[in-house]
Amino acid sequence: MVAEHFPIARVLLALSVTLGAAANAFAGNAAAERLPPFTVQDMVRLDRISEIAASPDGKHVLYTLRTTDMEANKGRTGIWQVDAGRRSAPAVRLTDLAANSNSAEWSADGRFVYFLSNRSGSMQVWRVAAPAGAAPGADALQITNLPLDVGSFRVSPKGDRIAVSVEVFLDCADLACTKQRLDATAHAKATGVLYNQIFIRHWDTWSDGRRSQLFAMALDDVARGTPVNLTGGLGDVPSKPFGGREDYAFSPDGAAVAFSVRAMAGEPWSTNFDIYEVATAGGTPRNLTADNPAWDGQPAFSPDGTELAYLAMDRPGFEADRFHLVLLNLKSGLKRPLTQNWDRSIASFAWSQDGKSLFATTDHLGQRPLWSIDAATGRASAITAAGEVEGFSVAPRKIFYAYSNLAAPADLYAVGFSGGEPKQLTHINQAALAQRRFGEYEQFSFPGWNNENVFGYLVKPPDFKRDQKYPVAFLVHGGPQGSFANSWNWRWNAQAFAGAGYGVVMIDFHGSTGYGQAFTDSISGDWGGKPFEDLKLGLDAALKQYPWLDGDHACALGGSYGGYMMNWIAGQWPDRFKCIVSHDGIFDNRTMYYSTEELWFPEWENGGPEYKNPAAYAKHNPIDYVSKWKTPTLVIHGQQDYRVPDSQGLSVFTALQRQGIPSELLYFPNENHWVLKPADSIQWYDTVLAWLNRWSHP
Repeated sequence: MVAEHFPIARVLLALSVTLGAAANAFAGNAAAERLPPFTVQDMVRLDRISEIAASPDGKHVLYTLRTTDMEANKGRTGIWQVDAGRRSAPAVRLTDLAANSNSAEWSADGRFVYFLSNRSGSMQVWRVAAPAGAAPGADALQITNLPLDVGSFRVSPKGDRIAVSVEVFLDCADLACTKQRLDATAHAKATGVLYNQIFIRHWDTWSDGRRSQLFAMALDDVARGTPVNLTGGLGDVPSKPFGGREDYAFSPDGAAVAFSVRAMAGEPWSTNFDIYEVATAGGTPRNLTADNPAWDGQPAFSPDGTELAYLAMDRPGFEADRFHLVLLNLKSGLKRPLTQNWDRSIASFAWSQDGKSLFATTDHLGQRPLWSIDAATGRASAITAAGEVEGFSVAPRKIFYAYSNLAAPADLYAVGFSGGEPKQLTHINQAALAQRRFGEYEQFSFPGWNNENVFGYLVKPPDFKRDQKYPVAFLVHGGPQGSFANSWNWRWNAQAFAGAGYGVVMIDFHGSTGYGQAFTDSISGDWGGKPFEDLKLGLDAALKQYPWLDGDHACALGGSYGGYMMNWIAGQWPDRFKCIVSHDGIFDNRTMYYSTEELWFPEWENGGPEYKNPAAYAKHNPIDYVSKWKTPTLVIHGQQDYRVPDSQGLSVFTALQRQGIPSELLYFPNENHWVLKPADSIQWYDTVLAWLNRWSHP
């Protein structure tokens, strides 16, 4: 039985104050009261840290830093290094600014850093000596020189081979064939594309027939020889659209690679990922998890190579099922579920260097802490408390991690294996944050659907005065199996709304993650039921607990499932809000089924395909209540959104306009399910806040 230890007192203490560096530094300071509040203009200019990589000896740590080029309207990435052994050591840039660089990985001896960069004109693997020299990137050596872009890579622990992922046509004998075919298509006068099966588009990209495959090459100073396909056309490795090198791993002796892949048969409606093992010299991959028809992923060999740890789900077709850790004995074939009895879903994990523990992140009661899991017993103990651990890397005696919360974007920290006081290693946005005011935040709870305990978050305006009333921005998260939680969100940023003078309320309704799998499961088949009740009860609870919230001047906003909920609220709660913002929301569950790409999602949520169970799709369908709509609504959609196609948003706008309901449509031709470009993000917030200001103020 897994024991779960989480020092809740630490959480409550942490939540009693605002954790952002700027907010703490200026709390109660008269000078701080004269600073302007945080805005979206500030947000898009902040730097973003990711991809933490500790050196083998733990003395240095790398990270990718994304900066914003406002003139070019895009982000630029580079690799930075911190000397973890020196107190207050400044971060040093490891790569030059001539190109985008990311995905840093140390050589096993710590002498070199490998990374991806497009400095040669295409994305290839490069290497630079470590630690960083005086001239960033000056001694960089190009390791691969392939005719196609490298999507991801790993270097063998022995340093003698490299594995790279490349998108290829499976019927091509070599990489040059794929390049030639792409060039021919680009110069062809006819532009029609003939398809003979579905899954022709995914997330924001139309299929051109290529598949991401793993290739291995010999490595001395550079990668040499003919690339050997390791994955054998089984499917995409890494998986699309968001898979990365966590989908595959070298064995400690470098003789084998384990990878996770979803077979192409039934791909649009299947979540059956399996883990295969194959020799790095090539051969036929061996399926290690054929007995599980659900998802198996993130393979990671133990340091001694005797076991393979991986994440597994139990229910086929359910993408939000609980991920639990399994240990596979590679000699006997025995599988040992390690965290089967721990009611949390693991997001990411890594081995300790001695193989006695694994470290993992999970959503937990509105936080995402880092945990230590005993490899023998499965006993889990929290290492961090409040806030979100966005990524981490394990060193011999400590863990380096990126940490954020509702009042501050991520910085780099270090902590011991048993927890304790973390050490902050970077202050990436300190100068910018110190010039702005932030709103304090706190977590609250209330009796939700069926009198069950439900949590929410409240963010105050930076200029908060207890005797003043503030309009409400009621944010509803997507997923639906997700959580806004105590984290810094780059797309739905609570501080940007608070800085505009709104009290921000967010509810982790039934279906949210981090409160046990039964709580997460409860939304399936009941999208407009329990979650809707939680939102109504949660808003009422917030208004009672925080009387400075002006409930008579509230607007509701949501994207994805949150957008669906806006369309549902419009017909079920039409008199509650002064305005609504519906972003990429489902309007008609029935037509949505036939136009979305990942069919496993609506089929699980509604108990099968629409043509087999139409009643389930009609149970909570916004289109059937359009005649009750009356609330002024801003509709937002991206043309490249293939998860919730733009016809759904256009239908919402048509329904509003035809009935004469005040409404506007903000349409992004170059955005997908998210709004990512800096200028588009600013336009999004400017338009949304203008809509809120127009309708929510007395």
